[in-house]
Amino acid sequence: MRKILIPLLLLFILLAHPGRAQELNVQVQVTAENVAITDRQLIQQMSSGIQNFLNTRPFTRLTFRPDERINCRLFIGINKIPENGLYEATARIVTTRPVYGTGYETNILSFVDKNWVFRYDPQVPVIDYSENAFVGNLSSLLSFYAYLIIGMDQDSFSRLGGSPYYDQARNILNNAASQSVTSESDNGWKDAESNNRYWLLNNLQDPQLEALRSGSYAYYRQGLDVFIEKPVEARTSIFSALQGVQQAAVRRPGTLLARSFFTAKSQEITDIFRTTQDAQQKQQIVTMMSEVDPTNSAKYQALLK
Repeated sequence: MRKILIPLLLLFILLAHPGRAQELNVQVQVTAENVAITDRQLIQQMSSGIQNFLNTRPFTRLTFRPDERINCRLFIGINKIPENGLYEATARIVTTRPVYGTGYETNILSFVDKNWVFRYDPQVPVIDYSENAFVGNLSSLLSFYAYLIIGMDQDSFSRLGGSPYYDQARNILNNAASQSVTSESDNGWKDAESNNRYWLLNNLQDPQLEALRSGSYAYYRQGLDVFIEKPVEARTSIFSALQGVQQAAVRRPGTLLARSFFTAKSQEITDIFRTTQDAQQKQQIVTMMSEVDPTNSAKYQALLK
């Protein structure tokens, strides 16, 4: 009888305190072509350690099925090794989201961080982390972007749904920025540069740029997710979202979040409106997007040919 009661008790405990689900499915690639590293096993170990940190640590209390985890790619290119164990790198973060009813994955974030500076000790393969304190730049960088990725994903499923996760990212940023200036902690965490993670998070939390975030819900959930069944309504919703993006971009010209949005979405936007029968809507899209995203103007102008 006792043998039966113990498993039942364990079952009730598990039901009362469900495990925290892992949110991310990240593929990590670390390269070192620009530096003289003879120990290629170290690079592989570093890549595996970073991937394990992101893919096994729960960051929220959200419930994710394995097939619902957020797909991400993290590319880290080591540029310099100023001293033993210290690495200066450029990182590119790309995150995607499935579109309902299709096999298509749409980009949510495509961002390059040129200030990826961290220490890594192959003798300590487990990356240390604390939610409330700075323990090292590597864990701070990884957890900062984890919360940013989760927040942007949640924004696409509910209006401004990512707010609590941006608050978590802000806590990490503040902890890192408050450290004494060192070769690790003074890169990208402060407002010294206009193109760093500090400004990306600031843009996401700026009330004057809220249209960029609320537009995310209209673009993805009310647009792409219903495109197969209701293409006309979907384009209308996406057009409305892009008007919000335009207003925010005009209010804050050259804002980092807007540039990141256009990097991720310019080709997709042209694909969405290429087959529309509404000539006026197509002309409006070309005019609007060419104004706020002149870098990709040729893509938009091709819609009129």
